[in-house]
Amino acid sequence: MRQLAIAVILTFFLAPVRAQEPKWLLGRATKLPSEYTNQESGYFSIVEGKNSKLYIGAAKYGVNAYLLEHDPKSDTTKMVIDAHQVIGSKATGFAAQAKFHTRNNVGDSGKIYVGTKQGYPEKNETRDQYPGGYAMTYDPATGKTEHFGIAKPKHGIISVTPDESRGLIYISTCSDDRPIDHTHFMIYNVKAKHYSDLGDMEHAYAFIVVDNLGRAYHPIRGGTIARWNPDAKKLDRLKVTVDGRPAPSSITKEHAILNWEISPDRKTLFAVEMTTNELYSFDLTASGDAIPGKSLGALIPGAKHTDCRAMSVGPDGVVWAAVTVQQNSGGLHLVSCAPGRSPRDHGAVGVANQSFTTFTDTAGKPKPWHHTMPKAKDGTLGPWQPMGVCGMKDGSVYVLTIAPFTVIRYEKEQVR
Repeated sequence: MRQLAIAVILTFFLAPVRAQEPKWLLGRATKLPSEYTNQESGYFSIVEGKNSKLYIGAAKYGVNAYLLEHDPKSDTTKMVIDAHQVIGSKATGFAAQAKFHTRNNVGDSGKIYVGTKQGYPEKNETRDQYPGGYAMTYDPATGKTEHFGIAKPKHGIISVTPDESRGLIYISTCSDDRPIDHTHFMIYNVKAKHYSDLGDMEHAYAFIVVDNLGRAYHPIRGGTIARWNPDAKKLDRLKVTVDGRPAPSSITKEHAILNWEISPDRKTLFAVEMTTNELYSFDLTASGDAIPGKSLGALIPGAKHTDCRAMSVGPDGVVWAAVTVQQNSGGLHLVSCAPGRSPRDHGAVGVANQSFTTFTDTAGKPKPWHHTMPKAKDGTLGPWQPMGVCGMKDGSVYVLTIAPFTVIRYEKEQVR
């Protein structure tokens, strides 16, 4: 049984960090259109386009996947990709393209790169009913959408990263098997219209990044990294160190969930393991058979347990993370880490405009899938379940939450 459409269900109780009332960081909330979800859900599928608009993936299980375009200036949202319309499908149930779960990426052309993924099988459904996921692009300049066929039959897509200068698209697939998720590191050649498979990396929720030399990186289960050099056509398997020592088990453990993002100059990789209260950076310019890293410090000082599935790097190089320390109002914190500094906790994520949506129906009953934004004792609405975060060119920051599916904007003056 799935809950909140969350890919990894928390298996522990999150401990409080402070006994006192939270220090609130109040932002402007905007409810995303409910018609593109059926559980008020999306994932970490959020990115700013070159046109300063947000592109957000939505999940509608057993029905379809949609990409939404949110305009910060008008505070309006519209649908720009209907996945089934693009691929010509009428599939339902587990055979449907249920969600955009990829971390969205933007090519040099301004095109938005995303991929579709399977949902969860219901009673009497089998996993072989899912045909496979599609990598897609949306061009905001023309409004045109293109797909590149099924990357790997029966697998969804969890990562789509373009290298437009070489005409390549890097893809990580996902079988969604447990305990081992079979994730193939693949390359799509746009000109040849052909997929190549670099092998099964067996690492769930893998993000692919491309460095300043055009080399692509994919995590491998157990704590190593695959690096593909497209010019030499060579795949290296690299070790990882932290502060001059072997990497800690927290990021090399068998089923680590690594949230990756690259710096704007594509020379530094930032990473946080989902349930580990620590931010790391890795030097992608180093030579040798190991990628050297260092600890940048705790995301939330003093927290015994954290959940961080929302992390990204802004255009100015600042790392942003939305971190859950409690499953209640005031339990979600916004954290930043500027270049050369340690992580900074900005406070508990809260909503300034509390009438942005309704939480009950006309009969006064709670709306379904609206329960992860409860009120604190002081009456403040505070979500605890983030799925994405995005630092913008204008210095503002957006936090994406679910149940209800919402973006919360924090102005530059609040967080700098």
